[in-house]
Amino acid sequence: MSVRPARRKLGLWMATALVVGNMIGSGVFLLPASLAEYGPISLVAWGFTAAGAILLALVFARLSRAYPRTGGPYAYARRAFGDFVGFQTAWGYWIAVWAGNAAIAVAFVGYTAHFWDALAENKVLAAGVGLAAVWAATAVNAYGVRQGGVVQVVTTVIKLVPLLLIAVGGLFFIKSANFGEFNASGDSAFGAVTGAAALTLWAFIGLESATVPAEDVKDPEKTVPRATVAGTAVTALIYILGTVAVLGLVPAAALATSTAPFADAADAAFGGWAADLVAAGAAFSAFGALNGWILLQGQIPFAAARDGLFPRTFARTGRGGAPIVGLVVSSVLVSGLMLLNYNASLVDQFTFIILLATLTTVIPYAYAAAAELVLLATDRPSFSRGRLTRSAVVALLAFGYSVWAIGGAGQEVVFKGTLLIFAGMPVYAWLKYRDQHDHAQAVEAAQVDESEPPAQAA
Repeated sequence: MSVRPARRKLGLWMATALVVGNMIGSGVFLLPASLAEYGPISLVAWGFTAAGAILLALVFARLSRAYPRTGGPYAYARRAFGDFVGFQTAWGYWIAVWAGNAAIAVAFVGYTAHFWDALAENKVLAAGVGLAAVWAATAVNAYGVRQGGVVQVVTTVIKLVPLLLIAVGGLFFIKSANFGEFNASGDSAFGAVTGAAALTLWAFIGLESATVPAEDVKDPEKTVPRATVAGTAVTALIYILGTVAVLGLVPAAALATSTAPFADAADAAFGGWAADLVAAGAAFSAFGALNGWILLQGQIPFAAARDGLFPRTFARTGRGGAPIVGLVVSSVLVSGLMLLNYNASLVDQFTFIILLATLTTVIPYAYAAAAELVLLATDRPSFSRGRLTRSAVVALLAFGYSVWAIGGAGQEVVFKGTLLIFAGMPVYAWLKYRDQHDHAQAVEAAQVDESEPPAQAA
């Protein structure tokens, strides 16, 4: 009898790379241009969002230490609130992941167009390149979770080079005159910070990444919390320094219309060769984020299916332990979303999709923070007794931040995102009907077995 080899798991570096790589994806390379209308006050928004992200990272770190189980936000919400909220969390998070992957694939095409001009003009070609990237990353992750982790480490290192070039080296070339008016939005300081923070939140989506494949991580009780907090802190520092450098290198008027603000900043500081380097780094960054998020798009339905809250077929895995069905079905949905919108401009596609993806991710964040509050009260032995009060305060602040972020997404996005969440309710009803039907059949079969007389010995 052959024995299947043990699954090779993610270590601390791979888990941290998953966190950093999933957060530093495509958004950060475009955000300085979007934030230009607010002026340097956007740095306050970055700080505020970074603080909220750290609070959420601490929540996920404690929950992952107490419950090192695959599923991340879904697993915690289900444990605290039961099947229905658990399903809502898994459904919303799954939508966010595969919809976000469509946005990242679009951004990958946009960055690649810096070197391949035809991509900016030929929408069919652009769609083909985007789909090729999606299915290449799907193939890597279908081969095994660790293989996806190796790709994540490599792409994370590559993407950090151009970002650090600007975030650190660019600081020596900034000019104070480029910063412009501190609050250029024309709104109140609170309104400007709120509006800018709603944009910066997309750049932090993914801080929970190491908690999702927890059972595929070595020593998850220690590795996942360390990777989550360290990855979030490092990413926040890079974001803030990078934004300071771009604001100081590119004049405010030019920044507001820039389609590649980091590349423009590199050109201003070091010359044209640096702009090409940053553009290449952005393309690698987008592909690395796509790879990491595709890893997660199979893990969420896998965890839910294993608990009976998704169709059972999503629990199937390949030889390497990867959830093949979840990966393939999710990538089919990514492909469909890209094809439905391929005729729109790249910017329009990216903007529409990330707003919905951000909302449907922050809702599970809110559930996770509330879940910790519930579990601190109902399952105290799983947490450090000496830190219960501090943990409760952090979880409460993280929940408040999540609710504020949901409101800051805007009425239209909240409306459409809520409809997507509600669309999952018939699926939940069908799953419960299936379970009840299976249970009734099992009871009936057991009764038949009991009613039959035992066979007589010959």
